[in-house]
Amino acid sequence: MRHARGYRRLNRTHEHRKALWANMAGSLIEHEQIKTTLPKAKELRRVIEKLVTLGKRGDLHARRQAASQLKQDAHVAKLFEVLGPRYAERQGGYVRVLKAGFRYGDMAPMAIIEFVDRDPDAKGAADRARAESELESED
Repeated sequence: MRHARGYRRLNRTHEHRKALWANMAGSLIEHEQIKTTLPKAKELRRVIEKLVTLGKRGDLHARRQAASQLKQDAHVAKLFEVLGPRYAERQGGYVRVLKAGFRYGDMAPMAIIEFVDRDPDAKGAADRARAESELESED
């Protein structure tokens, strides 16, 4: 029986899981919607809910706690400047997990995890900006 088993280990070491959540949380904060496997999405929901709660608090200690979990300062900045104020009135439930069929290669159950009131223009905005800057630098 699996009583009081706190989280999914996902066949990874502790360090690998920690890096996985840092990368996935950063991608979700940046793009506001990502596609991954269902168990990873369900476990990422726990991580990202706590990060958004830190973003809502907004003090220096919360910023340092979030920075210790995320890899890039740009993700921390967006968490505190955009997402924290966006969900200031919301009492939890910042992300949703939608089932998205099965992956072709190994039939793994897939899911889309996204913020509830997400900005549709955020997905791929960094890639578009980088492509435009490369075009301008070539001219």
